[in-house]
This record gives sequence, C-alpha cells and structure tokens, in this order.
Amino acid sequence: MLRLIFRRVLVAIPTLMLVSMLVFMLQKILPGDPVLTLAGEERDPAVLDYLREKYRLNDPLPMQYGAWGLQVLRGNLGKSLRTDVPVTALIAQKLPVTLQLAAMSMFFALLVGIPMGIVAAVRKGSWVEAGANMVALSGMSIPNFWLGILLIMVVSVQWKLLPASGYVSPFEDFWLSVRTMLMPSLVLSTAIAAYLMRHTRSAMLEALSADYVRTARAKGVAPRHVVLLHALRNALIPIVTLVTLLFGELLAGAVLTEQVFTIPGFGKLIVDAVFTRDYAVVQGVVLCVAGGFIALNLLADVLYVWVNPRLRHA
Repeated sequence: MLRLIFRRVLVAIPTLMLVSMLVFMLQKILPGDPVLTLAGEERDPAVLDYLREKYRLNDPLPMQYGAWGLQVLRGNLGKSLRTDVPVTALIAQKLPVTLQLAAMSMFFALLVGIPMGIVAAVRKGSWVEAGANMVALSGMSIPNFWLGILLIMVVSVQWKLLPASGYVSPFEDFWLSVRTMLMPSLVLSTAIAAYLMRHTRSAMLEALSADYVRTARAKGVAPRHVVLLHALRNALIPIVTLVTLLFGELLAGAVLTEQVFTIPGFGKLIVDAVFTRDYAVVQGVVLCVAGGFIALNLLADVLYVWVNPRLRHA
C-alpha cells in the first residue's frame, strides 16, 4: 500500500508542475489588462508603471513563473490583485462552503443512485428497470439552474419550508446550515445520481453474468448475498472511479448552482477572478483544484485495494 501511494505521489509532482505552467501561461493570453482595472478611472501612467513594477508584470514570463513557483513552494500563493487579500485566505474562506455543498450532494446521490442501479440490474427487463432508466434520463436532462429556480419558487416562496438563498456556517447554526444547503445539494445530486445509477447498473449486469456469481448461485448461496457480497463488491471498482471524479467536478463545477442560491463558494470565487483578471487568485484556485483531483485519484487507488484485495499483489 505504501509503495502504491509513493508511486502515485511521484506521478503527482510533475502533473502539478505541468498544470501550474499551463495555467500561468494560458491566462496571460487572455484579453484585457488587470493593471487598468486596478488603476481606476483616471489611469495615471505613473500609477500604471508602479503597479506593473509592484506585481512584476514587466518581467519576462519565465521569470514571473519562477518567482511565483518559489513562493508556492513556501506555501504562499500571493495576494489578490483586486482586494490585496492573500489567496490562501480566500481559499480557506470559500473552500469549506463548496466542500459542504459537494459532500451533501454526493451523499444524496449515493443514497439514490447506487440502490437504483442495483435494483435495475437485478430486475432487468422489468418495469422497475424501465422506471429507473426514465428517472436517470430525467436527472441528466434537467438543467440545474432551472431546477434550482423551480425549487425556490415552490419550496421557499409558496410553501415557505426552506430558505431561498444564502449560506450559514454549520459552526454557527448546524440545522439552519443544513436547511440552507438542502435545496442546492438536491439540485446538484440529481445528475450525479443519474450517472451513478447508469454506471452501477452496467457494472452490476456484467458482474451478475460472471462465472463466480453463477457458481455461488449453484452452491445455494442466498440471492441477497450473491448480489451484495459477490457481485456488488466487484462492480464497485469502476463506481469508485466515477465517484471520485464527480466529487472533484463538484468542487469546481457548482458555479451555476452557487449563483442561483447565492452561495459564496469556490466556483463563484474562480469565476469572479477570471472576469477581473485576478491572476494570483486564478492560479491559486486552479492549482488547489488540480491538487484536489490528484488527491481524489490517490484515494480511489487506495479504495480499489480495499474493495478488491487481489490488487494488493498487482
């Protein structure tokens, strides 16, 4: 296990370096000049020269990247060009919000998607499978922003059951925080649950047709044990990959949902940074997201070994 983790970490280091180089170089070709935004309406040439010198924007790109990279190695992601707040402070402020939203969304998706996929595979060809496929297709087809607005109109405005928008930290008021995040997490979980259902169904159908499942049935093993202990454990391997990738997408891809429900999360931070040409924030956020994806892939590799012990000797 330790050897597996060590190999993955060795691969992660050049991957993070490549991501940082791509992000640093690509954002420089974006149209617009962040210094003009910082200088205000007057745009005094002396002020423009001072700002470019302060943020080293006159240096060649390799020197800018090298200086930024050395600061990153020291744990310093720089300061926001727009607010002069350290990027690490912004990430520490926004990331827990999106982590809570992503965790709740994934919880609801796992709670619905995997059982539906198992039932659809076991009851193949029945009305249960047809209904599950219809629900999954609906979940993948309904836009998140439309579903979010509909829930706000019905649940919040008409029924007055849940808050329509905003965010409350669970450390301030736990139950109010859960109630506030319930609707956006349900909105995000619909498509994820649909993907999980389809992949679980396909993996379970393949596992249920395997020789070891037929042997277990021939030996008189209870049907429930055949499905849950034999087939599901082997079918979980591709599902683990899907869950980790979907969770990583939730960390950076909940922009529309955060906008609809006015949630000050990670997605809104990166979108605002791109629009305002806030280079330091974009670089720090993308690097953090890339690190999150790599950590989730490492977690998936560890879960593979836990789910399927045969991989310990691979």
